[in-house]
Amino acid sequence: MLFLDLPIEILPEILEYVVKPQHLAKLCLVNKTFRPFATSRLYEKIYIYSWHREGKSKVVKLFNTLSRYVYLANHLRRLEIRDFPKAVTTVDNDILNHVLRGLRNCTNLKSCTWTRDGSLNSDIFKALQQCPHLRELEFNGHNDGHYDPRLLLGFTNLQRILIIMPSPAVVSQLNPWLTVTGTSLRSFTLICKGSTLITDALLDSLAPYLVNLEHLHLTGCPKVTHHGVWAVASSSLNGLRSLGLEGVSPKFDMATLASRCTSSGALNGLRSITLTVHQQLPIKEWTKNVIDLLSSSPLERFQIYSTGASFESPVTEDLWSKLVLTHGKRLIRISVHRMLISLEAISNICSQCTNLEELFVVMESSSFDKLADCLSLAKKLRTVHINSPIEASMDVFPFVLRVDQALSIIQRCNSTLTQFGCNAKVWQVDRRIVRDEDGTLRAERILAPYGSPEIPEQFTVVRI
Repeated sequence: MLFLDLPIEILPEILEYVVKPQHLAKLCLVNKTFRPFATSRLYEKIYIYSWHREGKSKVVKLFNTLSRYVYLANHLRRLEIRDFPKAVTTVDNDILNHVLRGLRNCTNLKSCTWTRDGSLNSDIFKALQQCPHLRELEFNGHNDGHYDPRLLLGFTNLQRILIIMPSPAVVSQLNPWLTVTGTSLRSFTLICKGSTLITDALLDSLAPYLVNLEHLHLTGCPKVTHHGVWAVASSSLNGLRSLGLEGVSPKFDMATLASRCTSSGALNGLRSITLTVHQQLPIKEWTKNVIDLLSSSPLERFQIYSTGASFESPVTEDLWSKLVLTHGKRLIRISVHRMLISLEAISNICSQCTNLEELFVVMESSSFDKLADCLSLAKKLRTVHINSPIEASMDVFPFVLRVDQALSIIQRCNSTLTQFGCNAKVWQVDRRIVRDEDGTLRAERILAPYGSPEIPEQFTVVRI
């Protein structure tokens, strides 16, 4: 059967595996049959990151296109702008008009991320409010001299809100804003840097509006204790499904939160948790309290990292063993950063967590050659990333594994593995067909550059 003889209905399924925009752009030019399907995929999700070559000029071209061609703008569902020329919103009215017209044309936009400090203005917020299907908003909360935070009240029916570095003026609008959008809200995230604005009192005042909340994530909020988290958790009618507590108050009493949640069943539906630890924490007592907190939760994802110096592996052995004993059969992801983990612990995780798909760990580079024996025990593993302290890796391995060293590890892993990384390098595991001398065809695993336009998950975990 020729490729052209395949049913047209399966073409969208095939294009799902094409992720690079430049490849999708070429597919738009194949023929009239390919064009509508490839065009839809090309414009469905658009990402602009600061490390993109000529990113600022590309974003200008993007909005020029969206403003001029409505049918292309109609395809856009997710827009992620993490780099944007600040001058556009202050002095260049012609380009700004293209931006505003382009946003208004995105009538099917569901998710918008706009995070560069100083690049948002009131007109952009007003244009986004004309997108009737917008349900997710992620933005920079530094409004001073840029936008009127009272405009936030115009965003109703949002299901997900993420605010980076909220200013006092933005924080002051949270109460009235959640009054109008709180009942539809499923996910609420505040990412700060040691902000004293986010307090227990604030969370307590917001809690009555968060009755349908499923995901709560707080980062860099040193004034938040177990009291504020409990206020929100206990207000959720269906219970939280994910919880992130990163850089909260040193006075956070995990034992008290565990006692309240277990007695009330507030976390009986929790699937994911992200926690941070620091050197002053009594880790043995803290470990017991965390295990108690999660005792009734059907946990699938566990993420943890140190906010300061790396923890040595013996200190955390008890945590891994108890976590695996309690939740091993359900765990899909274990993510550990800035905390050394022993080969014995990794082996136990891989053998006992029978549904494990993602594993991010920190380990001594001198143990890399033994890692494959551990990873081979995980039968469903899809993604692996290894970090090593720089001082520990200089003697034996380079900062990033060579391709042949990485291949020697993945070739002993199960065939389910699709992504592998070490420190700052990420590869995707591909396959090529080779013919043996006897004519037999077989698939051979190879390492290829990471191809997805999205940021690898392991690079978004540590935020403070």
